[in-house]
Amino acid sequence: MQADLIIVGAGMVGSTLALTLEGSGLDILVLDASPLEAADFDPQGGFEPRVSALSAASQRIFERLGAWPGMSARRVSPYTDMHVWDGSGTGQIHFSAETVHAEVLGHIVENRVVQDALLETMQRRGGQRLLGAARLERLKRTPQGWQLTLDDGRQLNAPLLVAADGANSAVRRLAGCETREWDYLHQAIVTSVRCSEPHQRTAWQRFTDDGPLAFLPLERDGDQHWCSIVWSVTELEARRLMALDDAAFRAALGRAFEQRLGEVEEVDPRLCIPLRQRHAKRYVQPGLALIGDAAHTIHPLAGQGVNLGLLDAAVLAEVIEAAMARGERPEDIRVLSRFERRRMPHNLAMMAAMEGFERLFQADPLPLRWLRNTGLKAVQALPEAKALFVRQALGLSGDLPALARP
Repeated sequence: MQADLIIVGAGMVGSTLALTLEGSGLDILVLDASPLEAADFDPQGGFEPRVSALSAASQRIFERLGAWPGMSARRVSPYTDMHVWDGSGTGQIHFSAETVHAEVLGHIVENRVVQDALLETMQRRGGQRLLGAARLERLKRTPQGWQLTLDDGRQLNAPLLVAADGANSAVRRLAGCETREWDYLHQAIVTSVRCSEPHQRTAWQRFTDDGPLAFLPLERDGDQHWCSIVWSVTELEARRLMALDDAAFRAALGRAFEQRLGEVEEVDPRLCIPLRQRHAKRYVQPGLALIGDAAHTIHPLAGQGVNLGLLDAAVLAEVIEAAMARGERPEDIRVLSRFERRRMPHNLAMMAAMEGFERLFQADPLPLRWLRNTGLKAVQALPEAKALFVRQALGLSGDLPALARP
């Protein structure tokens, strides 16, 4: 089977790239190990434990691709404010969309809602071929580009290959792309909980001695009592917390959160995810590009991972279309390097910022505790600084692709 472009991974980032390049004239094949079937969604049903905090820039991308209506028809949870505080001190900071005259800071959306809406949009438009239940087994560079061998023996060929197959990317491994990576020695416990008090469309985050704890607002039929939690703790503490029964876990969670939203009344099944930072030394090779988690994974501290990946997809599509308009071959390393030059500095800066926050708030020495509390108080007292943070979170600054610009 031959194509001009093969995208491995039909998740949020890979599907976004495929939809963005629709109409480019490229014959696009999207393959994924899953069956690529949108599941029936019950808006009254339970929440998916894995969620993403979609920025305004990501929302703009989905709106322009025609996928946002499918997400909002299922379930999206807007938030207008963010409250962050240091559990070991008195420093705190409050961000509001009002500071930049925006309606919301973003939306908390279950990952399956995003993926299914994107899949439905691709199937409705039919601008690319979809190949589900297709697991990559071998990868070989040929004079014509890349040859992919699937686990059932089928072979696919394309001059341009894009890896959008996640943090444990098979394409990255088989292509021999080197990475820098390290273990945070922390794990994230994720689940959904119901609190006795409403979340007020606010994302809450407390820095504890073990790690950051986030309560992200979920909404169902106007009910503002549900939150998605992401609790970063040491491996030992994660094992202890995962072993607790629901009542004991709810009590421990409420104490760690200082009961900011009252009692934790209900808790869904919990997942525990190891936290590891990873960054590819290069995003590109001749005829190959890495995007999303295949290129970089960061601490879930600010929920920016998926937003970075969506910007990767939009920038890569923009670079490819601009090159084709000039008569250049999109698989040329000089073309793909333009994508790398635009995205790598931004991604590295975000990773460095998250790493710095994570280390600062994990620090025990008294001078560092004083520094972080003083810093939070200082930013809280400076409206201009707070507005800068809000604009960054909204995706209103930096080298944005046209698809994400206001």
